[in-house]
Amino acid sequence: MAVKRVAVIGAGAAGLCSVRHLSASPDLFSVVCFELSSTVGGTWNYTDNTGNDKNGLPIQSSMYKNLRTNLPKEVMAFPHFPFKTSLPSYITHESVLEYLKSYTDHYNLHKHIKLNTMVTTVKSRPCDGDKEFWDISYCAVDDQSNVHREEFDAVMVCNGHYSLPLYPTIPGMESFQGQVIHSHNYRSPEMFRDKRVVCLGAAASGQDIAIDVSREAKMVCLSHNKPPLQTYLPDNVQQKPGIRELGANSVTFNNGDEVQIDVLLLCTGYHYHFPFLSADCQVQISDERITPLYKHLIHIDHPTMAFIGIPKTICPFPQFDVQVRFFLSSLSGKFKLPSGEEMRRDTESDFERRLAVGFPPRYAHVLGPRQWEYNDELAELAGVELIPRVVQNLYDYVHETRVKDIVHYKDINYKLVDSETFRNSVKES
Repeated sequence: MAVKRVAVIGAGAAGLCSVRHLSASPDLFSVVCFELSSTVGGTWNYTDNTGNDKNGLPIQSSMYKNLRTNLPKEVMAFPHFPFKTSLPSYITHESVLEYLKSYTDHYNLHKHIKLNTMVTTVKSRPCDGDKEFWDISYCAVDDQSNVHREEFDAVMVCNGHYSLPLYPTIPGMESFQGQVIHSHNYRSPEMFRDKRVVCLGAAASGQDIAIDVSREAKMVCLSHNKPPLQTYLPDNVQQKPGIRELGANSVTFNNGDEVQIDVLLLCTGYHYHFPFLSADCQVQISDERITPLYKHLIHIDHPTMAFIGIPKTICPFPQFDVQVRFFLSSLSGKFKLPSGEEMRRDTESDFERRLAVGFPPRYAHVLGPRQWEYNDELAELAGVELIPRVVQNLYDYVHETRVKDIVHYKDINYKLVDSETFRNSVKES
C-alpha cells in the first residue's frame, strides 16, 4: 500500500494524538499538522487577553486563571502516558499544558507541526473510482496574503469546539444596562468584586465558574433549568431557575422572582465551527448537530475525512485516542467501513434513540454515560485495546462525589490500583 499523506488541522490534545499515531506508522502514513497558534496545546494555552490577537484573529482559548480540571488526572491521561504522580488529582491548566508539551516531546511530534499557520480552505477533489484527494490551502498568520496549497489523501479535523461562544436569545437583552460576558472571555473573579452576578448555565464549567466568581462577588445566582443541584454552596451563591427576561438593571427568572444585578455571565456553551471547510466538503451543522458523521467521527460521504473530539460530556483524552486509532484502522484497510447506506442508517438510528428519550436535537453528540459503550465499540471494531475499566469506574465515582459537593470534591486525591480498581485519600494541607 502506498503511503497515505494525512493533514491534521489543530495541535491541541486531539490533533497531537492524531499526529502521534500517524507518525508511529511511517510505512502507512505521512503527516502534516497545521496549528494556528505559536505553540501546541490548543485551548489549554491560557492568556489574559480576550477578543482578537495581534494578528487580528479571534482568541481561541477559553481558559480562566483559576481553572482546575473537573476530572482527576488519573482518568484524563492518554493510554500509556500518565501524568506526573507528584501532581494532585485535580490539576491546573498549566499542568495540563505541560503534559501535552511533554507528550509532544516524548513522541517527537514537533517535526510534523507547522505552527503559526492558518488553514484557509479544505476542498474535496474526487478522482478515479473511489479515490479522493484533499486540497489544503494555508498561510502564515502574519502573512495571510501569501497562500500555499498542498494535496493530501486524508484529513483529520481537530480544531476543538470551545472557541466560538453560543449566545442565547433573552428577552430584554438589548435594554439591559449591566455587563454581559460569555464564559469564553472570563478570566478571573477580581473583575466581579462586590458585584451581583447571574451565571446562566449549570453544566460542569458553569458550576465551577459560579464558585470561582463567588470568591469576589457580592452575590451569585446560578440560573438553570435542571432540577436543583443537591450540593453544598457558598453562602453568597443561590440557585434560580432559567431567565424569563432582563430589565435595565435586573433579571426576572422563570418563577417570577426579580433580582437586581450588575453582570450576566453566560455559561451557555459553544458552537461547532469549521470556517475552512468548502461547500464541496458537504458538512452541515444544524442546531449543533453535525451531519453526516458515522459514529460522531467519520464523514459518511467522504470517509477519508474524520472529526476527532466532537462528542460532549466525555472523558476526552482517552476517547480521542480510541477515535484516532479507529479512523486510522479504516484508513489503512485493517477495518472495512460499512456501506454508506449502512452508516447512514446507524447514524439516524442513534439520533432517533436520543429524541425518543427526550433529548433535544442539539444533544446529538452528547454521550455522558453512553461514552463507555461507544469507546468499547470503536475499539472492538478497530481491533485495538479497550480503555481500562478503572477509567470508567473512577469517572463515575467522581461524578457521584461532585454532585454532592461541587465546592470540595477536588480536595480528594486518587490512585489507580489496577485495571479495575482505584483508591482515594483526602489531600494533605
